Formats: sequence, C-alpha cells, structure tokens
Amino acid sequence: MALELSTEDKLEYTFHAVTAGSLHFKVRAANDAHIALTTGPAESDPMIEVFIGGWGNTKSVIRRNRTKPDKVEVETPDILSAGEYRGFWIRWETGVIEVGKEGESAPFMAWQDPEPFGIGHYGVCTGWGASGSWIIEGGDEIGTGDNLQYVYKPIPRGALEIDVRSPSNAHISLTTASQETEPMYELILGGWENTASVIRYNRQKPDKVRQDTPGLLSNDEFRRFIIEWNNGHISVKRNGAILVEWQDPTPIGVSHFGVRTAWGAQGQWKIRTFDPRRASSASTAVQIGWKIPDHLQDPSLIKAAPSAPGWAAPSAPSGGTPTWVDAKAGEVPPNAVPGGFDNEQLYVGRASHEGALIPGKVVPSHGVCYVAWGGGEHGKEEYQVLCGCDAVWLPAVGGEIPAGALPAGESEDGEPLFIGRAKHEGTMTVGKVQASHNVCYIPYGGQELGFPEYEVLVAK
Repeated sequence: MALELSTEDKLEYTFHAVTAGSLHFKVRAANDAHIALTTGPAESDPMIEVFIGGWGNTKSVIRRNRTKPDKVEVETPDILSAGEYRGFWIRWETGVIEVGKEGESAPFMAWQDPEPFGIGHYGVCTGWGASGSWIIEGGDEIGTGDNLQYVYKPIPRGALEIDVRSPSNAHISLTTASQETEPMYELILGGWENTASVIRYNRQKPDKVRQDTPGLLSNDEFRRFIIEWNNGHISVKRNGAILVEWQDPTPIGVSHFGVRTAWGAQGQWKIRTFDPRRASSASTAVQIGWKIPDHLQDPSLIKAAPSAPGWAAPSAPSGGTPTWVDAKAGEVPPNAVPGGFDNEQLYVGRASHEGALIPGKVVPSHGVCYVAWGGGEHGKEEYQVLCGCDAVWLPAVGGEIPAGALPAGESEDGEPLFIGRAKHEGTMTVGKVQASHNVCYIPYGGQELGFPEYEVLVAK
C-alpha cells in the first residue's frame, strides 16, 4: 500500500490501517479449533472468528462479530486430530480472509469482509469437549482448555518504509486502534530541533531509548527510514543501520500507524507497508498457449505452471516483480494475486481472445479465466495468473488510470488495457479498464458490464 500524506504543524495524528498479514500455525485437537482476529487483545467488535473442525469435527466456518448466520460454511470432515498436529494458515488483505491447509496454496475457505479493519491480535481457543495444543509460527507453544476462552498473542511481524521531508519532528505512532490509545508506541525522529530521536511508550517519559541524530531530517529532500516491529522489538533503520531500537517486554499487537509533525515543522510523507519476511525470487520463461504481444512479453515476467493441480513446483515470486504464470483448468499458482470475491476467492488473470489480450477473473471452481469482450463473458481454459507482487487497488472514475497502474493487456486495436475491478450484486469482480471507453468492464453472468466507478490495480 503506497501513501502520500501531508501533515500540519499541530499535534494530531493521521491514522491508516495496516490490514495485510497472515498467521501460520499447527494445532492438535479433537475438534473446534477457534481463531479470533481482532484489533486489540480482547474480544471486541469488529472481530473475525475462524472455526476449524466444529460440529464434531465435520464443518468449518468464518463468522464476524459473533453473529449468525456464518459468512462461510464448508464441510471438512476429520480436518483435525487429537493424536497429531495439523497445520493451517490464515491470510487477510484488503478485507479478504482466506483459510488454508499447510502445504496447500489454495484456500479451503474464504470470505470478503465488506468493512475491513486493522487486525492487530489473534486469539486461539478450543471448546465443545476439546482441549488443544497450538504451535504458532514465530511464537511459543500455547495450550488451550475446554473452556471457549481465547488466549491472545500479538502478531509478531510488520514494517513500514517511510520517506519524509521535514525540517524536524517527524512523529510516528504504532497503535492497536485507529486513534491515539494505550498501549501505543511513539517514534520521534529529528526531535529537539533535529538533534535527537527517541522511542516512547504510552506518551510517557522517560523515553525508552534516546539517540543523538543531528541533521537527520531535511526540509529540502526526502529521507528514507525503515520501521519494523517483531514480537515487541521496535527498530528504526536508516541506510541499513539501526538508529534506535527497543524491546518491549510485553508486546502489543500493532494494527494501525499514524504520522504527524509539530513544533514548528510541516511534513510531506510517502509511506509503504510491507512484510519484511517476504522476498522475491527469480523466474524462468516458459510460454504456452497463445501469442502475447511482444511489448507485453518480457520473458522474466512469464513462468510455466504445472499441468496438474497440487503445485509441487517452486513458488512464484512474492512481494517482488509482478509475474504472469501460465495456468489452465482452474489452476491457481502459489502467490497468486487475489482480486475479488464471488462465493469464492477470485484471482487476477488474463487470456487471449479475438486478437486481444484481456485482463479478467480466474474462478477456480469453474476451471476458467473469464474475460469481457464484445458485450459477452468468455471463459478461457488456458490463461495466465498474476503472481509475486503486492497489489494496491486505487479508486478511479471515467477512464482514469492511476500512476503506477500495471499494463496487463491490449485490445485488438492495440489500446493498452489495465486491471480493474468493480462491485456488482454483492461481488467484487475483476475485469479490464479501457480508458477510451471511460469504464471498467467486468465479465459477469454471461455479459460484459461497464462501470464508470471502479478500482485499478497498482503493483508494488
């Protein structure tokens, strides 16, 4: 997520939710392994609950705010075991919640939250006759009793890359909610007339750590900083070197950040959130199926998919260069970019049709990538899937194409096409933005539907 912000000379934070993340864990339980995703370390709304192996180890569901009916319900007989650990993962990004099994790239359960919130903590519990043992990646082993009481732990990773231009006093807060609250970490860069930097907890003195940093900030140019938090370890880096760092003995879950300037300073900010553990990897060029226009056919951006489901091949890049991976018959490669939701997770794809290369939606259960063309919806069994990058969806209207939008195809007349999506009948559906037509076209219900208001994918 890329942001550009301005802050005035007043002590007021501008907050932005950090909504992307994941949780990997193993659990040993006879039934009813429950996971809660929350903004803070307690049961409170908003909250997402994932029940794995409920109803006597026969079903799994996703529930929001402890309210029925459940958002998703799937049959999962014997998914848990009292005799051995079973591995799972949960991912969330821009409101899309996905739940999958260890070693499988495709989720067995997914839901699009129409009102996404910043997830800063998770909780685990067991009940309904079962106790459980949990191993959380990057954390401790956890035991839960048969009492339906959540045990909370902070999510142990996250990072911000910040470019700031200011004469002094660039302040960043890391919080558990979208406001100044306690507990809260506060980082002051270039304070005291641009002479020192500190880490402060709950706005209280003495500061946890203070370091002389003369001339750290500049009013003439952007200066870049990396801020990381990992299980209570807070650090600020500049040019690869640590400026200040502190270990919180009782870590908090960070779900939001805020920025401000003060004490005579105004600031310009460029901010990117990312997972520091995600790294890109190289891909090889193997191409099948159809002719891709030369200028869209960078060999480094094309990777072959296995011909059978299961995905034993190496993962496509993640968090790096956008890569188009060849696939067919409903295949979804590792690190595929989710694009929407229509009773199941939809992915960003593209396919060739009538001389055009058209962005569209991959619907795994249908075995095709649907593209919109000539007033109709066309299913293509051979297609490519966008992988290996973090997607940001920016709002646009009337044919607008935001800066940094990823070119993904072209019309039969050679006009560039971009990846867009729009809401329709309770779905979020991926399609193509054709600037000269002033709309985003989506394939839906056998038709090509145009929307003057839409979102455009920008890959970071």
